[in-house]
Amino acid sequence: MKISISKRRLFTGISFISPWIIGFICFILYPLGASLYYSFTDFSLFSKPEWIGFTNYFRLFSDPKFLVSLKNTIIFSAMIVPASILTAMFLAILLNAKIKARGLIRGIIFLPSIVPQIAIAVIWIWILNPKWGLLNSVFNLIGLPDAPWLSSPDWVKWALLITTLWMIGTDMVLYLAALQNIPNSYYEAAELDGANFFQKTLRITIPLVTPVTFFHLINALIWSFQYFNIPYLMGEQGAGKPADSMLFYSIYLYQNGFRYLKMGYASAMAWILFIILMIATLIILKTSKGWVHYGVK
Repeated sequence: MKISISKRRLFTGISFISPWIIGFICFILYPLGASLYYSFTDFSLFSKPEWIGFTNYFRLFSDPKFLVSLKNTIIFSAMIVPASILTAMFLAILLNAKIKARGLIRGIIFLPSIVPQIAIAVIWIWILNPKWGLLNSVFNLIGLPDAPWLSSPDWVKWALLITTLWMIGTDMVLYLAALQNIPNSYYEAAELDGANFFQKTLRITIPLVTPVTFFHLINALIWSFQYFNIPYLMGEQGAGKPADSMLFYSIYLYQNGFRYLKMGYASAMAWILFIILMIATLIILKTSKGWVHYGVK
């Protein structure tokens, strides 16, 4: 029996993409299904899963550390997402202007974004040290008192914000690419109408980079809820110090899964995180029609 040409082409295409299909099933689809099942069980690495229904989910919302980790993550997300967007946009607008050595300055700002986060955490632990850190030394030179960056629950999130914004280079590059795609004719027409720099920025620049802002908003939101490396190291290897102020959602999930071996509990945390991010992303997508623009208003 002859195989038709269309079926032969289909078989050939599937053969070519079969490594990806196998990888997707083994490393994405199966782990997703397994974690969903484990979230309804009492399971550690050294015992068989025991079905307990929604007990893990109910237990989460009576767990003080879970609530603290969720609160810390939401607060930090509310700080870093708008701060990263505004900082990246500001730097891109500044470095899109014709200034001397702008290529060098762009490279200097971009460089920290390719440095491993562990190295960045170690550097900033030294810079933010309350006693002999570089930042407090600068404060003393200008007559300001020492700040307890890493020893006070009221200061640690500001310390994390500064550390994280130091890695803003990639987001700045995205905004630079968006700015360079805006036709100069728009600005020339605005100048003929008597628009100043701030009016051009408000009416032309910001609306035309909203697609990048939309992309960055979703990515930054998802990333902020998965923030792990820097708070883990700055909080004394996941201890969350001081006073659980650096105990973030991803850190507590990791502790339950790999330190306490509560795989079922950790899986429930992972699915709660998925639901939170899915709802937030859908809200952003739903509202994007009102503020994402692909032309000048």
